[in-house]
Amino acid sequence: MNKLVFFLGPGGAGKTTLAKAVASRRKAAVLDMDILLRPAATAIMTMHGLDPDDRDSDEYKKLCRNLGYRITMDAALDNIGLSADLYVVGPFTKEAADPEWIEAELQRIGMTLQEVEVKVVLVTLKDEELFRERIAGRNSPLDDWKFRNWEQFRSAFSPRTIAWPLPEGKVTVIDNSSPELDVTAGIVEQFIYAE
Repeated sequence: MNKLVFFLGPGGAGKTTLAKAVASRRKAAVLDMDILLRPAATAIMTMHGLDPDDRDSDEYKKLCRNLGYRITMDAALDNIGLSADLYVVGPFTKEAADPEWIEAELQRIGMTLQEVEVKVVLVTLKDEELFRERIAGRNSPLDDWKFRNWEQFRSAFSPRTIAWPLPEGKVTVIDNSSPELDVTAGIVEQFIYAE
């Protein structure tokens, strides 16, 4: 059975970069919520006369957030049982705080946590300035709201916990501050694949 690994954390932590670095070492598919939702989010925001590049405002969350998680999880669940592991990337803030969420998701395909190995990589950075630097370095219009509303956005940097009923050792916190991506990817790979 393939593994279902969540790479969670705030914008700028390097979730996708890290997931891709580990996937390049293993047989794994990376399902990034931002990428999967982008065409629909752009169309929905445009239809409502809102900024099509907004990915953070209350309006975006009301119109697109739940759709993004549904699209991402439908793609992941549809591929459970194949030979490639699944790396799911996104903030998953509300979902990670709900102890029943992961089991309810697996029940959609008639499976349980005993049948699917779920692991969580919580990705963070050492300080707020590095978040700001990394987000600025992306040079993406999708981040404009973050800079205009930094005081609100920075609350995403607070430490997080996962409420899902996972066995001990299935969740790790990774400081992705090092510029040596290969080293960090090696640590994550060891966490995911250690027996």
